[in-house]
Amino acid sequence: MSMVERLQRAHLRNLVPYASARRSMSGGSVWLNANEAPTTPALGNDEPALNRYPAFQSDAVNQAYADYAGVQVDSILSARGSDEIIELMIRAFCEPGQDAIMICPPTYGMYAISAQTHGALVREVPLIETPDLGLQLDLSAMVAQLDGVKLIFVCSPSNPLGNNLALGDLRNLLESVGEQAFVIVDEAYIEFTDQPSVATWLTQYPQLVVTRTLSKAFGMAAIRCGFALAAPALIDCLRKVIAPYPMPASSLNDAQRALAPAAIAAMQRAVTETRALREQWLQKLQAAPWVKRLYPSATNFVLIQVDDAAALVAQCSAQGVLIRNQSSQRGLDNCVRISIGSVQEMQQLEQVLPQ
Repeated sequence: MSMVERLQRAHLRNLVPYASARRSMSGGSVWLNANEAPTTPALGNDEPALNRYPAFQSDAVNQAYADYAGVQVDSILSARGSDEIIELMIRAFCEPGQDAIMICPPTYGMYAISAQTHGALVREVPLIETPDLGLQLDLSAMVAQLDGVKLIFVCSPSNPLGNNLALGDLRNLLESVGEQAFVIVDEAYIEFTDQPSVATWLTQYPQLVVTRTLSKAFGMAAIRCGFALAAPALIDCLRKVIAPYPMPASSLNDAQRALAPAAIAAMQRAVTETRALREQWLQKLQAAPWVKRLYPSATNFVLIQVDDAAALVAQCSAQGVLIRNQSSQRGLDNCVRISIGSVQEMQQLEQVLPQ
């Protein structure tokens, strides 16, 4: 029995997914198999029709992202943002009240919330301080607490910290876990860092899942497009639990445009500009007397610790500039996260920050 078959929820082993009209049939010139309207009455004849259901999975989008990420297309699933991938993993592998996910706070909050909404248990193994790399995985503690854990969520580059997890630690984690659990590496911010993606390890580690998104570097947050990168057997399992038509046609069209070679080149130029602006702001904040701690960043945001996070957020908000209070996160008392916006937006921020 494969790892996917062994770890998936028992009732999914024999589940036959819903065969939607688009998923079960293709081709033809007269479509009378999906109970669709023949036209879109609200639209004029010169506007694109919206009466047809979109594809279950867009071959064009998945192939374009596979090419971009350097993986095979059968290792790709597209979904409504990487948040949906998190949900799908929990729905596919965690029995409510029985199975657990493992998270390493401070980390992205949706891992725990998604688990809790599905009745899965949440086991926390906090990151530990290191001399040179900031907060990193506590590998020995993670391995010691694997009993009952089906999924391990780690975030690299980290949200909300901004730093990379050490590649050596990620490899050691995968090798220590083996086929006991899946390790999901959230790479939402991968374009902003020099550190290589672990997606190149997929053929080596069947327990590895990588989540990606078009929301950050691609600047397409509004279309809600994310991807799971994983072994084909795991992708097939997720296809059982995803919605019949997971993404609107408009989002698929926009995703395809964003993944064209010229658009990728434009994204990479924008990332270079964001990284340069980030480095400028790291220097400014390092010199600011009101900043108690500046966290290293390989993302499009910086995290700082101040005397009173709530007061700083309120001061900026009162003048129309919104930044994020992260003080509710474990170990991040009075910490504030600041996104790197445009040059003009950062100039506005500078005007409202303490001098």
